Amino acid sequence: MDGLATAAGEAILPYLDEPFALFGHSMGAVVAFELARLLRRRGRPLPRLLIASGARAPQFRRGHKPPPQPTEAEFVESLRRLEGTPREVLDDPELLRLVLPALREDAAIYRCYVYAEEPPLDCPIRAYGGAEDPNVRREHLQAWAEQTCGGFGLRLFPGGHFYLQTVRRQFLDALARDLAEAHNADD
Repeated sequence: MDGLATAAGEAILPYLDEPFALFGHSMGAVVAFELARLLRRRGRPLPRLLIASGARAPQFRRGHKPPPQPTEAEFVESLRRLEGTPREVLDDPELLRLVLPALREDAAIYRCYVYAEEPPLDCPIRAYGGAEDPNVRREHLQAWAEQTCGGFGLRLFPGGHFYLQTVRRQFLDALARDLAEAHNADD
């Protein structure tokens, strides 16, 4: 996770003179969070808003002991449960053979992530999630409030882990409102 956050930090350096927000879904929420903490440690500007979507607050990974890597069958079954990978990909052995290594590498980054204590961020955080997500419940999202002293909000949407695909218009409208509010907060 550190390497990913560092690479993202290097990539956005030229753009930090403009107001910005960070959005991450699932593992991306933890990447965005760790990126914001990296920026703070380096004395760089923080986002006007951090939006963590479909992810448990990072402190749930305090003292985390990474489990063994799942078998290929277990991993594919977990992809089916999350409903984010098209069924056409999961049901096509040749296509699955091509994409599975990258998906497993992404999953390994999060599987091995262990939360380290730092003070809460000064930027506001919004936690988004699907009300029917079997892995990320309301209390997991609400716990993101502990990671900020800059204001917190929670938005639950109909649907599961990939609610942002199934209720796209509702999600985009909420995102636009939150980004506009963050932009106007400092003006």
